[in-house]
Amino acid sequence: MNELFRPISALRGVGEKRAKAYARLGIQTPYDLLFHIPRSYLDFRNPEPVLSAPLDTPCVVEGCITRKLPEQRIRKGLSVFKATATDGESDFTVVFYNNFYAFDALKVGETYRFAGKLTGTLLRREIHSPQYLRADCPVLMKPVYPLTNGLTNPMVQANMRQALELLRREPFDGLPSGIRRQYDLCTLPEALGVVHQPASEPILQEAKRRLAFDALLQLQLGMLMLRNRSRAQTAYTMDPDTDLTPFYASLPFAPTNAQKRSIAEICGDLCRTVPANRLLQGDVGSGKTAVAAAACYFTCKNGFQSALMAPTEILATQHYHTLEGFLSPLGIRVGLLTGSLPAKEKRRIRTALQAGELDVLVGTHALIQKDTVFPALGLVITDEQHRFGVGQRAALAQKGGTPHKLVMSATPIPRTLALIVYGDLDISVLDELPVGRLPIRTYAVTGKLRQRAYGFVRSRMDAGEQAYIVCPMIEEGESDLLAVTSYAEQLRAGAFAAYRVGLLHGKMKPAEKEQVMASFKAGELDLLVCTTVVEVGVDVPNATVMLIENSERFGLSQLHQLRGRVGRGSKQSHCILITDSTSEESRERLRVLSSTTDGFRIAEEDLKLRGPGDFFGSAQHGLPPVHLAELAEDMELVRQTQQAARDILEADPQLRDPVNHALRADVVRLYARNGENGLN
Repeated sequence: MNELFRPISALRGVGEKRAKAYARLGIQTPYDLLFHIPRSYLDFRNPEPVLSAPLDTPCVVEGCITRKLPEQRIRKGLSVFKATATDGESDFTVVFYNNFYAFDALKVGETYRFAGKLTGTLLRREIHSPQYLRADCPVLMKPVYPLTNGLTNPMVQANMRQALELLRREPFDGLPSGIRRQYDLCTLPEALGVVHQPASEPILQEAKRRLAFDALLQLQLGMLMLRNRSRAQTAYTMDPDTDLTPFYASLPFAPTNAQKRSIAEICGDLCRTVPANRLLQGDVGSGKTAVAAAACYFTCKNGFQSALMAPTEILATQHYHTLEGFLSPLGIRVGLLTGSLPAKEKRRIRTALQAGELDVLVGTHALIQKDTVFPALGLVITDEQHRFGVGQRAALAQKGGTPHKLVMSATPIPRTLALIVYGDLDISVLDELPVGRLPIRTYAVTGKLRQRAYGFVRSRMDAGEQAYIVCPMIEEGESDLLAVTSYAEQLRAGAFAAYRVGLLHGKMKPAEKEQVMASFKAGELDLLVCTTVVEVGVDVPNATVMLIENSERFGLSQLHQLRGRVGRGSKQSHCILITDSTSEESRERLRVLSSTTDGFRIAEEDLKLRGPGDFFGSAQHGLPPVHLAELAEDMELVRQTQQAARDILEADPQLRDPVNHALRADVVRLYARNGENGLN
C-alpha cells in the first residue's frame, strides 16, 4: 500500500511539470489519482454505419484501415495525416492535425472504432481528430476526465492504468467489512476498477454507488465528530426566562409566525449547557436579520457578546445598519469591523470590544484575526456560510469559552443537500414572507425584445423607482458575452442617456463598491449596472426592476437570489430574463423561475438540473465529489450513510480502533483538503 501513497511523480511519465498540473487538481499521490472520477464516458459500444451516421454531430463509427497516406505539410507548423478506412459498405477518411503519434498507432488491416464528428458529402466522408480504440478492445467505454493545463485525457488514462495496477497488487479497502456487507457494497478495488474501466452501465452504477457511499460517509463522520467535539460544556449557558417583550415591542412590523418560531428555537438552544449549532435558512426577504437581532438581544441581556460574520463588506455593512436599527434603541452597542477601515479605526473598535464596550460586532474575515479579542463571546453568527469555506466555520468559534453558533443562509438549499452540507447543524426554516410583500412578476424574453425591455425599465424609473441590470462578465475578452464595463458605457450613451447610471462589479475596491451602493440606496442613481456582486444582502426598497442579461449563464438558485434584490418594499416589482439560448435546459430553467417564487422548490429543481457539484458555483463549500450520487433522488443513500456514521462512532467515537484507521485517515484528508481544522 505504500506505493499508493508515494508522490505522483513515482508513476511513469509523470515529471515535474505534470506533477504540478496534477497538484492543481488536488492530486498528490496515486491514491488521490484513483479518486479523480471521470466526468463522462465516450461510449464506443454501438457504432453506426457510416452512411446513416449524422453529419456534424458526435457519433461512433467502425472501420478497417485500408491505407495510410503520406504526411501533408499544409503550411509552416501544420502537418496533416490521413488514413482511409471502410466499414464494409462505405469508405471514409480519418484525419489528424499535428498528431503523428495518433496516426502512427493506426495499423493497416486493423479495425477500430472512432468517436467524433463526420463531415463531407454522401460520397466522401471524413472524421477529424477522432478519439479511437481497437474494435476488439475489452473495455469500450472510455473515461473522460476533468483536466487542467498540462494534462490531456490520454495522459491521465495512462497514469490511471498504473495506479489501478498498484491497487491490484496491494488491494486496499478502508471501509469496515461489516459495513460493506450490511449495505451490500462492492469492494473498493472493484469499484475503482469499474469506474475507470467500465464494461457495462449496470456494473458502473454499482461502482458509483460504492464510491458515493464512501464520500458521503466520510463527510458525515467528519460532521458528527465535529459536532460531538463541540458538545463539550459551553461557558455561555443562558437564562430561559430572559424577557424578549421589549425587543418585540420595538419592532416596526409584526413578526411572522416562522420568525417567532425560529427565535424560540434559537433562544432555547442558547439556554442549554452544550453549544448551539443551528442553521437559520430562509428565502430572500424572509426576515433572517430580524431573527439574528433577537438572538443578539437575548445574548446581550444574559451579559455576553455576539459576533456576526458576513462574506463581503457590502453585506457586513448592510447587517451593521440593520442590527443597529433594531438594537441601538434598546441600549445595545453595535460595532462594525471590516478590512477596509483605517488602521486607527480598527484599533479603536478592537480596544472597545476587548474592554466590553461593544455588545455586538459585525464584520468580515477581520473578525477571525488573532488581534480581535472577545472577552465574552457567547454567540457566533455566520451569514451565507457556504461562501467562506468549511474551515472558517470553526475559526471564529475558537475565540474561547465554546460559544453558541448560528449559521444563516438566504440560499434555499434542498433538504438532501442541507443534510450533507450542514449535517452537524440543527435547522430552522423561515418559510413565510413578511405581510405586504407582493410576488415578483418574472418574464423571460429573447434579445430581440431588449429595446422593449429597456423601455419598460425607463417607464419605472420615470415613475420615481430604481432598477438593476445584471451582466455575468467583468472584462472584455473573457468571452463573447456582454462585458459589464463596456455595456454600462453603451447604456449611458444610448438607451439610458437621460438617467443616472452607476456601475458595480467584484473587481472594484471595497471602498468604491460601498460608495456606489450608498449612492444607489440614497436615490442618487436611477440604474445600477452590475455583476452578481449584488446577489446577496443589498436592500433598496425603491428598486423594483431587475433585468438580467445572458440569464442562461446563471443557475436557477442564483437567478432567484438576484431576483430577490427587488420586491423589498410594498411596490410591485418585476424581473426580466434576457436569453438567446435555445437549449432545452435553459428553457426549462426559465420556465421554473417564471412559474414560482418559492426558493425551496427552485432549489430542488436547480439540483436536478445542475447536480450538487455546481449548486454553490465555485465557492469552497467543502463538498466532496458526491456528484457520484444523484442526490436529488438519492435520499436513501444519504440516510444509509448517516446511520452507518452513527453506528461507527457509537462504537468508536474517535475512529481509533485499528479496523477504522484507514477510514479515519480518509476523513482527516477530506477535511484537511477543505480547510477544516482540528480533525487529526
